[in-house]
Amino acid sequence: MDFIKGELLEIIEWQDDSRDTIAWRFPDDDKAIKNGAQLICRESQTVQFVYLGQFGDTFGPGKHTLTTDNIPVLTRLKGWKYGFQSPFKADVYFVNTRLFTGNKWGTSNPIMLRDPDFGIVRARAFGTYDFKVVNVQTFLKEVAGSDHDFRVNEFADTMRSRIVSIFSEALAQAHVPVLDVATRYSELGDALLPIINPAISTKYGIEVDSFIVENVSVPPEVEAAIDKRSAMSAIGNLNDYVKYQMGQGMATGQGGGPAGMASEMAIGFAMAQEMMKNSGVVGSPPPLPDASPAPVAQNPDILDPATVARMLGVAESDIMTEIEAGNLPAKKIGSAYRITRATLDEFLSK
Repeated sequence: MDFIKGELLEIIEWQDDSRDTIAWRFPDDDKAIKNGAQLICRESQTVQFVYLGQFGDTFGPGKHTLTTDNIPVLTRLKGWKYGFQSPFKADVYFVNTRLFTGNKWGTSNPIMLRDPDFGIVRARAFGTYDFKVVNVQTFLKEVAGSDHDFRVNEFADTMRSRIVSIFSEALAQAHVPVLDVATRYSELGDALLPIINPAISTKYGIEVDSFIVENVSVPPEVEAAIDKRSAMSAIGNLNDYVKYQMGQGMATGQGGGPAGMASEMAIGFAMAQEMMKNSGVVGSPPPLPDASPAPVAQNPDILDPATVARMLGVAESDIMTEIEAGNLPAKKIGSAYRITRATLDEFLSK
């Protein structure tokens, strides 16, 4: 009798001394469970019985005596119609239902975003998340399987790829400008939970309790563009700045005459053009004009678009654009436009 008694399990429990074990199968060593055996389930634990590959009874925290009365599912599966007195065999899984914190996630490849400020942008992101098991049977069936000791690191890659996929889709659909993402880390994390959890809970039986976005980064060239845009914001209105530079060039022209005035205005305008180019506002600026005297029309008060363009150090097409838009009044004589100096001065003073 002592030998038979030694082959029976009388106390079933799991004293978890790890911080990363999610599921643990009780090592029965082919021993049978004694009728009336004690099952001890601690806080943050759930016990699941499995009989011949089928889920049996589930027990929460507490001390349970295993009899026909409190294992009805296993009784039905095994076919004990009138109770049982003999030992029985079943797999016993302990599942840790506490919160597993500080799990890292990150994008292995950049996320392609359509940004209103910079066009198509490649962004990377990383952060942490906390999760817990909420459906023991789904978790054992879809994740842990028959593993006798299932740990967090065995599931980390699957969780990371799943979370990154959902995060990428949500961020792309949110249309949040890259410049604003840094101010919305907390908001992004909270907004993603209702999107992440339905998919994760249904497929894996777990729930993400908190999702934290620590950083969203962009390529170095985009960072440089952001820095330049920040510098330009200190200048204020670009149009006013350009006109100010032109006015300064006219007021401080050295040597007098059209050449001196044109050179100074060109320098001021070119400086503004260069700053606008660096901020991504316009294309490459035209080359600076020569310091040699700019040709003028026979009547110095009547100018053609080409002469005005040389005086201001801009492309003739820019002058034509202003004329056609009605910003720079000009009189059309035949197929050519003529601009009076008074009209030009008035335009520059606006």
